[in-house]
This record gives sequence, structure tokens and C-alpha cells, in this order.
Amino acid sequence: MTGSLTRIVSWGHELLAEVVCPGDLAVDLTAGNGHDTLFLARLVAASGQVVAFDVQATALENTCRRLQEAGCQPRLHTGAEAPLTRQAGIDLVAAGHERLAEYLPAAPRAVVANLGYLPGGDPRLITRSESTLPALDQASRLLAAGGRLAVAVYLGHPGGQEEGDAVCRFFAELDEGIFQVLQMKVMNRPQAPFLVVAERTAGKV
Repeated sequence: MTGSLTRIVSWGHELLAEVVCPGDLAVDLTAGNGHDTLFLARLVAASGQVVAFDVQATALENTCRRLQEAGCQPRLHTGAEAPLTRQAGIDLVAAGHERLAEYLPAAPRAVVANLGYLPGGDPRLITRSESTLPALDQASRLLAAGGRLAVAVYLGHPGGQEEGDAVCRFFAELDEGIFQVLQMKVMNRPQAPFLVVAERTAGKV
């Protein structure tokens, strides 16, 4: 990895790259501006599948544009096309990530989320624990053995600390016989973003 020690998104990418192979299924719970979606697409390669969720039309438009500029041709789903078909390519879903289980066609090898608000967007539109926790619960239950769930948590906006606390409780309560959980944080910057990664080491929850 290059860059600052405190770039938690990059650390999350490193940890996901260790377990994802071409042909795998990967999920982006918060498409945002498409950075994670494109990263996952490169990991799974042309034979793999990425499913990315977002409720904001602007986010899906930004993600679609970024993917197209990289030579990808994503499929956009705006209706009730659930579950999705397991097929190579990138599926952008205009739905909340709490509907993950409805859409997912198979067990993912990687799931990523960047919480908070859309960079460059309306800071009042934020992820909230009411939808984030169900999404994380579904992701943990659906995750393939050996797969990883990586969540970047941001605290510096209104509501961020409350969501961060709820996310930490969720991961702390995962069954230690099924999951290993790692937290990475900047110890001398209390409001800095932090990363939580869970790896499924055993079978079903």
C-alpha cells in the first residue's frame, strides 16, 4: 500500500484484495462516487460480478460514469429486479443496502461499505444505523467462508458517532467461532475515520 498510514480506505482495500479472486462475487453497500465499486470490479475481473447499492441517483450516476471511463459497462437496476442473476459484470442497484438479501444471487467473497455521506453531495443525507445494521447483519450471514466484510466508519458529521457506536457493537457481538474481527483506528485522533473488517472463518451463522 502507498500513502499515509492513516488512509483506512486503502487498508480496507488491501485486506479485501487478499481474499478476492477473478470470477468471485463482491458487493459495495454504498456505491457513492464509485471508487470501491471500480476497485472490486478490478479484483473480480471480467469473469466476476460486482453488485453495488445506493439510494441516491447522483451516486449511481457518478459511479456509472466512473465505471464507463474505466471501460466498464454496468447494468442499472431501478425496479424490482430481485434477485439478480449470477452473471459476469457490474450491477448498480437503486435501492437501500438493507435490501441486500433480496438482490444477492450468491454468497459474496467481499463486502465493502463507506458510511457517512456522499463526498461532494448533501451532508444531510447520511447513512444511519436503522438501515446500516440490517445491511451488515445480512452481509455477515451471506458472506462466503473465507470472505471479508470491510466497513469504513466516519465520525465527524452529525449522527456519525451514534452510527459508529452501533457498528462497533454489531461487530463486537459476532460469534467468535465463526468470525475474526479486526479494528484499525488512529489512536491520537478520536474523530478520525476507522476501519472494521470481519472475516468468516467457518460455516453458516
